[in-house]
Amino acid sequence: MVYLLFESLVALHILGGVTGAVAFWIPVVGRKGGSLHIKAGRIFTRALLITGTCAILMSLLTLAEPIATHPHLEGKFDETFIRGIFGWMMLYLGVLTLNLVWYGWLCALHRNDRMALREWRNLWSQPILVIAAANCAWQGWIGDQMLMVAIAFVGFATAATNLWFMFKPTLSKVDWQKEHLKALVGGGISVYTAFMAFGSVRIFPELALNPVMWAIPLTIGVSIIIYQWAKLDGYLRRFQARPLRATKS
Repeated sequence: MVYLLFESLVALHILGGVTGAVAFWIPVVGRKGGSLHIKAGRIFTRALLITGTCAILMSLLTLAEPIATHPHLEGKFDETFIRGIFGWMMLYLGVLTLNLVWYGWLCALHRNDRMALREWRNLWSQPILVIAAANCAWQGWIGDQMLMVAIAFVGFATAATNLWFMFKPTLSKVDWQKEHLKALVGGGISVYTAFMAFGSVRIFPELALNPVMWAIPLTIGVSIIIYQWAKLDGYLRRFQARPLRATKS
């Protein structure tokens, strides 16, 4: 029964992840702010909310029944390892995914209205993410899985930068776009990492912890963020350099 429930969540998780992975590229490479960008963004956000929720439920089942949920790993890894990687780390990554996509969507929805951005789900998801990240780091430390420790710092940085934007004293004209981009591209990194790292487990289990499988989506995603941020900074400089129009007396 547990395995059947787990596999049903896996199927829904994959469906949401594939949908999000495809929709991800439309806003990234397409014209910004158009109707197609907005529609694809909605699909991406909803798909990853489903994906992240399924990841959390899958992780909880794994923590309760590590072998029953992962019978293909029996004899290859012990229960402590399975709980650590496919339980605690997946729980953290699910929380991170929900945090990123919800925050990123609200940044576009409310733009410079930070009071609206401070709605209760968005506020509470920041300390919850910190707790999940800290637990992931601790479980990795006691289980001698340094990947879990390293990946936890993404959660700390995410929560810190999210809160900084929500409460910083002043904003530039492009700050909300930078945050929107950071969060949703971060969500894209998470879904591609899941496919390359966790998805490979069923075929090559040892690849789940291969740094290359984690580095490829991260490198591409961070490159997209840096490139798009540079374009936004260039726009802001050009806007600020425009001469003021003379007003009629």
